[in-house]
Amino acid sequence: MGSTWGRYFKVTTFGESHGPALGAVVDGLPAGVRVDREQIQDCLDRRKPGTSDLVSPRKEPDRVEILSGVREDLSLGTPVALLIRNQNQRSQDYDDIGRLFRPGHADYTYHQKYGLAPLPGGGRASGRETAARVAAGALAQALLAPLGVRVRACTVALGGIEAGRVDYDFAETSPLRFADPDLAAEAEALVREVRDQGDSLGGVVLVSALGVPPGLGAPVFDKLEAVLGQAMLSIGAVKGIEFGAGFALAKMRGSEANDSLTPEGFASNNAGGTLGGISTGQEIVMRLAVKPTSSIALPQSTVDLDGQEAQIRIQGRHDPCLCARVCPVAEAMAWLVLAEAHLEQLAHERRDLC
Repeated sequence: MGSTWGRYFKVTTFGESHGPALGAVVDGLPAGVRVDREQIQDCLDRRKPGTSDLVSPRKEPDRVEILSGVREDLSLGTPVALLIRNQNQRSQDYDDIGRLFRPGHADYTYHQKYGLAPLPGGGRASGRETAARVAAGALAQALLAPLGVRVRACTVALGGIEAGRVDYDFAETSPLRFADPDLAAEAEALVREVRDQGDSLGGVVLVSALGVPPGLGAPVFDKLEAVLGQAMLSIGAVKGIEFGAGFALAKMRGSEANDSLTPEGFASNNAGGTLGGISTGQEIVMRLAVKPTSSIALPQSTVDLDGQEAQIRIQGRHDPCLCARVCPVAEAMAWLVLAEAHLEQLAHERRDLC
């Protein structure tokens, strides 16, 4: 099961949604990096459930425990083990549907691959697994933020409501992390309406990385945007990604699409911050298509473990829209990719000196 990511900044996550704990082991954080437990906690608090009536009401403190690799707030260069204990599981919510495949979930494919019956909360396929990613991403942030790198994410579309402007500071005050102050109330009202109908909504998350130096990434198979795409698409709710002008490039002419160079730098950023798979030094811009939450209260058709036709209504505590909680997870994945690229570049420079 693919629970390990990276070569230079290697992350292994473990744990299940309804198990005793989740966690991550991070191998590759250099010695001497300042590790602030509260900074990690701040990242987890931005992702955790129960923060408003527009996200899952599951109440989890998500307090991080650092088990190894850090002493007196400095990394030792050895593996850092991070633990987040589950304290508010309600596995009984799944008692009535334990033999049914939930539409939109990985129950069916996990059964086909591993022979497993559906696990409460989806097991490793649960969105709760991303808490471990966020904790690991906070370590990557601790490595890169002192170098001037900054990663931000916000919701720019939701159920057909599209932000006319992007205000990242406002988004941090919005329960949906919606970027447009003029449309946030409308977006919130729509989510509440759909939630009360027992349904869910999808949307678009904008991810931006600033201060990324030019030269990160590699040609051909290890292009920076290819690695970022893999990382973002590993988030369960993300079903599409575009960089820079993205699909709009398909409607342009080359004279419109190319980012002209001037003595002061690039005149535009249609490429989204990379050329040839290598960072240009411009802002890296990604947009993620986030599907509607699969767990809904409306009746749906499915089959059971014996292949017999059945109806399912999913009870329990679920997000009516995932975008707000995808934002910190997408930020974490961007931090991990950039940390990997940074350490790879350092290794490349050292090889050139030999």
